Amino acid sequence: SSDLDLDHDGIAWTIGLAIGFGKYPGQNGMAVFSTYPIDRTSIRTFQKLLWKDLPGALLPPTIEAVKADPKATGGWYNDDDLGQLRLSSKSHWDIPVSLPGLSLHLLTSHPTPPAFDGPEDRNGRRNHDEIRLWAEYLKSQPAEWLKDDVGKSTPFGSAASFVILGDQNADPVDGGSVPGAIQLLLNHPRINSSVVPVSPGGAETSALQEQMNLQHKGDASHDTSDFNDLSVGNLRVDYVLPSKDLSIKSAFVFWP
Repeated sequence: SSDLDLDHDGIAWTIGLAIGFGKYPGQNGMAVFSTYPIDRTSIRTFQKLLWKDLPGALLPPTIEAVKADPKATGGWYNDDDLGQLRLSSKSHWDIPVSLPGLSLHLLTSHPTPPAFDGPEDRNGRRNHDEIRLWAEYLKSQPAEWLKDDVGKSTPFGSAASFVILGDQNADPVDGGSVPGAIQLLLNHPRINSSVVPVSPGGAETSALQEQMNLQHKGDASHDTSDFNDLSVGNLRVDYVLPSKDLSIKSAFVFWP
């Protein structure tokens, strides 16, 4: 939580004061379980990185600025807000796991949902930039601004094997995320996104629930989450994206 009025409602002790989306500390937190040993000495976390420190950050404008120019950026948050507001709504973790003959980096995160805001789209913009953080991290050249939580800006290895894991809260086609947000990963030159996990249950559920699902343009068999049928519908928001040096043997969505 914070002592800032991040949602501009003038009310203290509400969910709108939280740095990340949750009604209590730890809600929507993350955990990683591994059969193989985790190299704990090499773990990197990016929880403290401030949103304003991301070059070209899509910081939200005031509502008045949105009315004048839908592409406006900056103004919703004041200097005090930006001095505390982290980019990551939960955290971004680089967790190396020791496999036989291979060190596999698990790049895990859970960006904020692009909802529960207003015309300024502060959550949609933050969602985009949380996804973008991994695209920036995969660049081979060093970036002084991209410091982990112990202050190191060491670049990620250009030959490192990795899998990006997590609920990114962004569908490639439908939903309320900023257009092109998840494509920052799906189209990334280091990521193998050639296989899209599917399930017959996603398509069946979409047809049965109708409502917003009827307006979607994406393939319902790709859906991974069932949201409110009247306002959102079902979307593909969960991803397991390996690096291109890894081959994909199989992939599917378990839709009960």
